[in-house]
Amino acid sequence: MISNKKLTVLAVSTALAAMPLSALAQAMDAKAMEARMLQLEQEMQQMRAALQQYQQRESASAAASSSPSASALDATRVATAAAPAAPATTMPNAMAGTKFSFGGFIKLDAMSTHTSDGEMADGSAGRLFYFPSATPVAADGNGHSASYTDVHAQFSRFWFGADTTTDSGDKLKAYIEADMYGGGSNAFAGNEVITNTYALTLRQAYVSWNNWLAGQTWSNFQDVAALPDTVDFTGPSEGTIFSRQAQLRYTRGAWSFSAENPQTTITPFAGKGARFNSGVDTMPDLTARWGTRGDWGHFTAAALLRSFRYGGDTETGAALSVSGRFNMGANDDLRYMVSGGSGVGRYLGFALGSDTVLDEEGRLHAMDGYGGFAAWRHAFSPKLRGNLVYSVAVLDNDAALTGYEVTEKAQSVRANLIYSPFPKLDLGVELSHATRRIENGEEGDMNRLHTHVKYNF
Repeated sequence: MISNKKLTVLAVSTALAAMPLSALAQAMDAKAMEARMLQLEQEMQQMRAALQQYQQRESASAAASSSPSASALDATRVATAAAPAAPATTMPNAMAGTKFSFGGFIKLDAMSTHTSDGEMADGSAGRLFYFPSATPVAADGNGHSASYTDVHAQFSRFWFGADTTTDSGDKLKAYIEADMYGGGSNAFAGNEVITNTYALTLRQAYVSWNNWLAGQTWSNFQDVAALPDTVDFTGPSEGTIFSRQAQLRYTRGAWSFSAENPQTTITPFAGKGARFNSGVDTMPDLTARWGTRGDWGHFTAAALLRSFRYGGDTETGAALSVSGRFNMGANDDLRYMVSGGSGVGRYLGFALGSDTVLDEEGRLHAMDGYGGFAAWRHAFSPKLRGNLVYSVAVLDNDAALTGYEVTEKAQSVRANLIYSPFPKLDLGVELSHATRRIENGEEGDMNRLHTHVKYNF
């Protein structure tokens, strides 16, 4: 296309070339020059109009020669270019409208432990977190003390969730969670020699549909919201109902009910042999929970009903648990849990006691146990908080059946300070003292200085 600037130059040059020398002389006159410029402007407008007519004829000719399919294709291209691009699907197999979420934390634990009456095996649960039954015991004067330092990041965790609300209003949720507390798979993995490599551990994996939940998660008999704010991974575990397992749960309002995976722990008659598990249970563990909450905190009450089976014999057990949190002003709260009953063994204190014991004739008897904790939390400032926690479990053993090597009582007290220089980053230090006593009177204690660095994301 010829530009307006080029047209102007062409018109002026043509006019100048056609002018005689006398006209050039006259052009020196201002009035003559002004008239001539007006004439040139008119000629330029006429040339511009002629050019526009030419362009219109060319466009009409091109449109007439194009095929209908080409025109449709051009129209489609224009429409496609005008329409906004559809957002890319994050996961193509997911239901439309699904919202995905991801999170977890990195946690470094470093601790120095001293036991008064024996050693805990390297890499065992008691060396990584507070495991009440791992505290060594011995008769007075017969034990030997031991000290160890352990540093690990095995409890670092991640989770993935998918939430969907259908057009009809149904709410679907999928959730999976894992950490690295899973041991190793070869001679160099899962130890402190070279790689400190650890396998994944499945913690939770469930799907929910409106009021129903199916999969593995915390037992409905447990109140996770009441757990204290501790540096140790489990904190006051001897007095805590603590269990994750597969279940089918229904929740409606303040009530929830579940049928959960059964598993029976059994102590042989007179303690002749190690505790073992029965894999022949046929009835699920049944639970019911009621809860209420408000600005003051929350309160829950839960019941557990169990059926035990081994060989040709059966037994039943039942337990209750109450727990909650009470807010005492803006900077303080009190958290608590009290639980007990018959056959509560594997739910209390990391299976500190057994669910059942066999008599001399091989019949099952449910064992009683009780436990609880109380924890006071105080915020000194928005960045600094502290906790003071006491926990205890007492097992009502029939020594004539269980023998005298089973745990009678375990308790612990701990105090900590947790500083958060930035949101989601915790730097914690905790001092704890724990004791365990068995039926024959032997006992031992454990003292631990535990620190952690934890970043939530």
